[in-house]
Amino acid sequence: MATAPETDGRRTAAAARRRAREQEIIAATRGLFDQRGVRDAQIEDIAKAVGINRAIVYRHFTGKEELFALTLVEYLEELRVALAGAVAGSDDPERQLSALVAAFVEYGVAHPAFVDCAQTIMRRTGPDLLDEMSESALFRLGRGISGCLSLLTQVLEEGVAKGTFRVEDPVLLANTLYASGLGALQLARVGILVKEAAPGIPTVGTISPEQVRDYLVAAALALASR
Repeated sequence: MATAPETDGRRTAAAARRRAREQEIIAATRGLFDQRGVRDAQIEDIAKAVGINRAIVYRHFTGKEELFALTLVEYLEELRVALAGAVAGSDDPERQLSALVAAFVEYGVAHPAFVDCAQTIMRRTGPDLLDEMSESALFRLGRGISGCLSLLTQVLEEGVAKGTFRVEDPVLLANTLYASGLGALQLARVGILVKEAAPGIPTVGTISPEQVRDYLVAAALALASR
């Protein structure tokens, strides 16, 4: 039996309302992340910002982990646009790789909550994420990450094709650069280096975001060219 047009219309409208509410919750989460940081963002505060109770939040998301992961997707989409813009003006693989890494650092420094959120997700194992998130949310998260990594992978592959880079596994290197870059961004945020003033005597030095950027660019070029 065919579904009545009125029923289809009601279902379409209900789905649209659900998507709009979901996006509203994600936007509120993003706002709290940017204002307070990931650790201080609580479900109660998110619900209050939207004007709903926390029970409604859990109707749309399986839990805090899924909500945070989908908020990360918002950052990743912005990052993908920034990375695409960084490589648009050149076809030289070394310049493109340098521009990609520099744009990644610039975005991470400007959005520290992105770094925290990405690292929070990366600390979870695959089975844990499968237990705590829906398949659709995991798909959206994977698509967000792969959208950024594919730009980096493409530059590495084109560099190999041109003889500029020597990379056996561009996908592995792209993932490694992403993960190590997140760690280095924490160093840029703290701005402190720990070292030995003398054997067994620790001291601290300083490091700027620009120094971290330059180091990551040099490291990426070295790893791609070895």
